[in-house]
Amino acid sequence: MQQQPFSRFAVVRPAVRRMHGYVPGEQPRELDRYIKINSNENPYPPSPHVMRALQQAVGDDSSRAAPGQQLRIYPSPSAEDVRRKAAEVYGLEPDQVLVGNGSDDLLTMLMRTCIDPGDRVAYPVPTYSLYDILVAMQDGRAVHVPWPEDFSLPLQALVESRAKLVFVANPNAPFGNFTPVEQLEELARQTPGLLVVDEAYVDFAHHTALPLLARYPQVVILRTLSKSFSLAGLRIGLAFGHPELLGELMKVKDSYNMNRLSMVAAVAALEDYGWMRANVAKVRATRARLSAALHDLGYDVSPSQANFVVARRRGVSQQPLYEWLKARRILVRYFSEPELSDCVRISVGSDEEIDQLLAAVRQFLAQPRPRETA
Repeated sequence: MQQQPFSRFAVVRPAVRRMHGYVPGEQPRELDRYIKINSNENPYPPSPHVMRALQQAVGDDSSRAAPGQQLRIYPSPSAEDVRRKAAEVYGLEPDQVLVGNGSDDLLTMLMRTCIDPGDRVAYPVPTYSLYDILVAMQDGRAVHVPWPEDFSLPLQALVESRAKLVFVANPNAPFGNFTPVEQLEELARQTPGLLVVDEAYVDFAHHTALPLLARYPQVVILRTLSKSFSLAGLRIGLAFGHPELLGELMKVKDSYNMNRLSMVAAVAALEDYGWMRANVAKVRATRARLSAALHDLGYDVSPSQANFVVARRRGVSQQPLYEWLKARRILVRYFSEPELSDCVRISVGSDEEIDQLLAAVRQFLAQPRPRETA
């Protein structure tokens, strides 16, 4: 039967009709046939402790409970076990922790809680493109503050934006640049609204803004277990902040935003913190090798403290490289925006994956082709 056109667009909010949805990295169906280094996933598996905990949770360890018994009832609405374990690991109190279905869920809660139509949300750009989507959903006003060439924090412009929310991704995407905590502290002192430090990649860096929480109640710090803990498929995010603010966010979150298995995995992952640190050390070492090799091949490579690097040839579109690699089942991230079209972002894979990537890049560069510009 032919689908009838939907003619009642008046029911859709104008802000939603104007916006474009977030475009994630490609997720191929035949995953085992690709080298997938386009979405900043960890190339190493999660802790074996996580796998054992998940098996026990579904009754696959021959425990006395009937298989799957825990899955028939709702999970804890506040993810109490995760909050307690995260508080223990990060030196906080449980009421300073809020758990989300990934840190994206927590970003959405912040927007729902704080932003009315026309309210300002400021952040240095380029950065995580989901921020724009979430501001548009609330019919807010995104204030883009360009990063300087040296990636120093544009402090004055952010303060003068008079935004209700200021986001700083640290390390930042897509370049992996890191803002010193001292600069973030100065921003916390001066900004009139909330400062949200998005530390999705911070385990791959050397410092964290966590100490600011004790001195600045207007600071919120976001974490995710997707990257360093290798749990992107289970969607676990953490917000650290003042208990009163987190209590307000609790009012707007989905009733049961976390499923039982994700909570089990989160606790187990935090219990085996050393496994994560060992994998992070391997990623850092491969990141250094990848950056040096790309530089030797003639690319500008920004210093990165995340689990990815950006390879750039200024003024030369990198779409041909992206397509060349994709044809060989190697997925990297290409951004078509004019200011980023001369870049590709490469997640740090395993050493074997990076060796294959570099071999393919060398083959691409050896091909005769017409000069292309971004």
